Amino acid sequence: MPALADAARGRLLYGGDYNPEQWPRHVWREDVRLMREAGVNLATVGVFSWARIEPQPGVRDFGWLDEVLDLLHEGGIGVCLATPTASPPPWMGARHPETLPRDAAGHTLWYGSRNQYCPSSPVYRAHALRLATDLAERYGDHPALRLWHVGNEYGTACWCDTSAAHFRRWLRQRYGTLEALNSAWGTAFWSQGYGDWAEVLPPRTAPYLVNPTQQLDFRRFTSDALLECFTAERDALAARTPHTPVTTNFMPLFAGQDGWRWAREEDVVSVDLYPDPAKGPEAGAYGALVQDLTRSQAGGGPWLLMEQASGAVNWRGVNRPKPEGLLRLWSWQAVARGADGLCFFQWRASRQGSEKFHSAMLGHAGETGRHHRRVRELGAELDRMAEVTGTRVRAEAAVLHDWDAWWASGQDGRPSALPDHAELLGAWHRALWEAHLTADLAHPETPLDGYRLVCVPQLYLLTDAAIDNLTRFVHGGGTLVTGFFTGVADADDRVREGGVDARLRALLGLRTVHEWWPLADGERVALSDGTHGTLWSEDLETEPGCAVPLRYAGGELAGRPAVTRNAAGAGTARYVSTLPEPAALRALLAGAAAEAGVRPALEGLPGGVEAVRRGELLFVLNHGREPVTVPLPAPHTDRLTGDRHTSALALPAYGVAALRRD
Repeated sequence: MPALADAARGRLLYGGDYNPEQWPRHVWREDVRLMREAGVNLATVGVFSWARIEPQPGVRDFGWLDEVLDLLHEGGIGVCLATPTASPPPWMGARHPETLPRDAAGHTLWYGSRNQYCPSSPVYRAHALRLATDLAERYGDHPALRLWHVGNEYGTACWCDTSAAHFRRWLRQRYGTLEALNSAWGTAFWSQGYGDWAEVLPPRTAPYLVNPTQQLDFRRFTSDALLECFTAERDALAARTPHTPVTTNFMPLFAGQDGWRWAREEDVVSVDLYPDPAKGPEAGAYGALVQDLTRSQAGGGPWLLMEQASGAVNWRGVNRPKPEGLLRLWSWQAVARGADGLCFFQWRASRQGSEKFHSAMLGHAGETGRHHRRVRELGAELDRMAEVTGTRVRAEAAVLHDWDAWWASGQDGRPSALPDHAELLGAWHRALWEAHLTADLAHPETPLDGYRLVCVPQLYLLTDAAIDNLTRFVHGGGTLVTGFFTGVADADDRVREGGVDARLRALLGLRTVHEWWPLADGERVALSDGTHGTLWSEDLETEPGCAVPLRYAGGELAGRPAVTRNAAGAGTARYVSTLPEPAALRALLAGAAAEAGVRPALEGLPGGVEAVRRGELLFVLNHGREPVTVPLPAPHTDRLTGDRHTSALALPAYGVAALRRD
C-alpha cells in the first residue's frame, strides 16, 4: 500500500493549501520563489477549484492547472492534488436542484457557500467521479504529484427523499427484514411499528422525541454514505495511479464520521487542527488529544497534519493570534506525536471571500511581516530533522473512544443532558497528559494486549465484543479504569438487563447500580478524601471482596461507593461513578498507571511541560508562559540547536527541544 513516506521522500513535509485560482498569473512565480525560501516542499492544490476546472457541465479548463503544477515542479515543490468535489459549482445547484441537501425540517441548503451537495445524489456522484477520473488521467504521470487529496472535511448530511431511499437500502442490508428492524429500533414503543419499507424515513423533524435507534442508525448511515463518495473517487485515482497515496482531511474530534472506519480506507491519515491560542496549556492538551487520536487511526504510524493556522483563525467570536513561539511549539508537538508533515490553511492569505481574515503562511503583511519570518524559521528547522520521519511513538496506555457510543450518548431523553462524550474524553486524556503520560486512543473492540493501562472515560454503548475484549484485558493482567454510565446499552441502544451489562458488573465488582444520580450544572459532591466529584453520581452496591477506596461524603449518597477497585483474574478494574475534579482525576489515573507499571517518558517534569519519545528522540515541550528547568537523567544533545545538556535543560516560554541521549 502507498504510504506517507512515498510523499515525504525522506523529509518532513511542509506546506499548505495553495489557491492560485484566486490570484493573477504574475503572482504564481512569486509564490514559488517565496515557498522555496520558506522551505515549503508540498503544496495542496485544487481543493475548491471545481468551478474553475469545469466552468460549464462537461467543459474542462486544465490549462491554468497545467501551468501551476509545472511551476511548482520547476521549483522543487511537490503537489498534493485535490479532487475539488467538496464544493460543486453554482451550475450544478441551478441545473440540478435535487443535488442540494435538505435539513431535517425539509429546508433546502442553497449554493453560495460550500458543501452544498447531497451525499446520496446520483447526479452529484456521477459528476464528482467523472472529474476525479479526468484529473487522474491528466495528472497521474505528472512529476510533481506526491499525494491525492479527495474532497475536504467530509461532514454533509441530508434528509431529502433521495437520501431516504438510500437510507432504506442501507437498512435492508443491515437488518435484512422489517421484523429485525422493528426489533432493533424498539418500535413497539409509541406505536412506531413499520409494515412496509416505504414507510421508513430519516429522522426528520417531529412533534416530540424521535426514535433513538433510528437516529443512531441515521448517523451510521450518513457516515457510510459519505464514505461511499470518498471511496468511489479514491478507487478512480488508485486505478490510474496505484503507487500514489490517497488521503482526505479529518476534522478533529468530529461527530459526523466514524473515524475508525474511515481511517481503514485511507493510505495516509490526515487531520485539520486549530487549538485556541487564548486557552494556554489547555490548548496544548487538546492538541495532544487530537494528535494521539490521529496517530492511533493511522495504526501507530506516521500521519499528516493537513491544516493548522499559522496565526489567528476567523471563525471564533474573538480570534487571537499566536504569541511568539506558539506556532513553533504546536508544530513540533505534532511531530513529537507522530506527524511526518505539517501543512497550513493556507499559503497566501485571501483578499476576498469568507476567510480573508484567516491567517496564512504568507499573510497580508507580506514577506517582510513578522508572521512570515516565523514560518521561514520553522521551515528551516524542519528541513534539518529528516531523521524523525517514519519513526513511531510507543504508548503503554490507551483511552477508548467509539463513535457509536458518542452518537448514542448524545441523544435526548437521558438522565442528564450535561455529560458530553467529547468533553469527557478530553478530561480523561488531559489528566493523563498532565501526569506526563503518553496514551494511544483505541476502539473498544481492538485487541488491547500491548497496553498495561486502559481508560474508558465513558462508553454508554458497548457491544458484546467490546465487553468481552475488556474482560480478556483485565483477566490477562491489565489495569482498567472505567468512568460512569458505561456499558448501559447494547449496539441497538437497548438498555442492558440490570442497567449495566452483567459481565461488566462482574468485572468491576458491582452487584447493582441502583440509580443514576446526575448532578446539576456547577453542583459538586464531596468525596471521602476531601476532593469533589462533578457532573454525575451513582447509587452503587458492590460485591464482597470489591474494595472501595473512595466514598461519597455528602448529599443523598453519603457513605455509598464512589470509586471501586476489583481484582479480576490477573488484573484489576476500577469504576469511577462521578467525574472527579481535574486534580483528583489526574491523581487517580496517575496512581492506576503507576500500579500498572506505566511511567512518564521523563521523570520530574514541571507542570505544563510534556515529554514524548518518538523513535530515539525525546521531545520536551514547554506549554507555559514562563521559562522552566527540566532535570535530565543523563547527558543529551538537542538536535534542533546542537546544544549539549548534561543534567538539566532550560526551556523558555513555549520552548522546544528534541533530545538524543549521548
